Amino acid sequence: MQLLKLVAEQIQVGASLPFNVRDAAGGLLLACGQKVYSQTQLLALLERGVFADVQELQALQAGQAVPAEPPSLASRWQQAVWSLDLMLKSLGDSEHFLANCDEVTTELITLARQDGDVALYQSVRQENQQLRLYGLTHSLHVATLCLMVAQRLGWAESRQRSAVKAALTMNASIIELQGRYAMAGGRLTESQREQIRRHPEEATKRLRAAGTADEEWLVAVAQHHEQAGGRGYPRGLTEVEELARLLRLVDVFMAKISARTSRPAMDIKLAARQTYEAAPGDAMVAALIKEFGMYPPGELLRLASGELAVVVRRGASLQCPVVMTLVDAQGKACAVPMRRDTSRPEHAVAAVVPDKSLLARVPSERLYGLYGLHGLDALNPLH
Repeated sequence: MQLLKLVAEQIQVGASLPFNVRDAAGGLLLACGQKVYSQTQLLALLERGVFADVQELQALQAGQAVPAEPPSLASRWQQAVWSLDLMLKSLGDSEHFLANCDEVTTELITLARQDGDVALYQSVRQENQQLRLYGLTHSLHVATLCLMVAQRLGWAESRQRSAVKAALTMNASIIELQGRYAMAGGRLTESQREQIRRHPEEATKRLRAAGTADEEWLVAVAQHHEQAGGRGYPRGLTEVEELARLLRLVDVFMAKISARTSRPAMDIKLAARQTYEAAPGDAMVAALIKEFGMYPPGELLRLASGELAVVVRRGASLQCPVVMTLVDAQGKACAVPMRRDTSRPEHAVAAVVPDKSLLARVPSERLYGLYGLHGLDALNPLH
């Protein structure tokens, strides 16, 4: 496939795409017929670098229609960010917001349940993270993990949906501020501090005005920064509802393992240890840590063979994840990632690699998207 880099003039905001939009590796980002919904989305795509198949562009010039490819798993996760953006922007529109929220919630639950390892991989890797979108991506990852923890705890389906909706909307009034701060760092102004202090109540107010009647959702948003004993904000409550406690737990954990301009991401094991030490014996904490496991998808490992590999699936045992090689024992990049069984002594996990910069050069499409939801298992046999 020969690719041509696209420029702004070739993509019209709000119009159906006449061709498939791809990343530098040829992975599908947006299928023909899908839309770029905002100038913000367009700028983010151009900043990332987007391409089209030259043959498709030539077919268009010849008056031929370009067939749409089925959206890949990676492209659906990317699109979820923009669906959330549109949903939050419709919060002042009581006629459409609740329907938009139901649609985004259903898609996110579908993605997470189709492949939980890919969902965790997205949260750990945060591939192509653009910091100005931090508010959106953070809410999306928190919602995903709240769902997975709620499932592990055996919550009813309706409560799981409430948890997802609460996570998606908890920061509705500070989404842009979160992105600006993640990019710039530095000290917050007094006005920004007040905006942050009030955001749980402001988000709750907007949700009520939009017609939200789910009290558990509303209370979770209002209380998601409260802590038992009165140490939280904005009201210093001494008792906090269960869903709000889940929201805060996952919110804080995801913030720790997410990079900012001002600091790198915290090591997942350190974040897990800090979380456990803050609340030993807590069932929610235990469920969150078990969901990630010892080596979660997205973790970079050195194997006993000398190869570098990325975890793509949690294994049958905590110590033996399924991995795909990125660098061979001689230090050369693998043209085709190979699946390794870390339960075998020659491919056992030797160490976690703290420098994750290598992963930035490996699109998840190479590991998941181009092969479909279950294609990883068929890509090559265990070695």
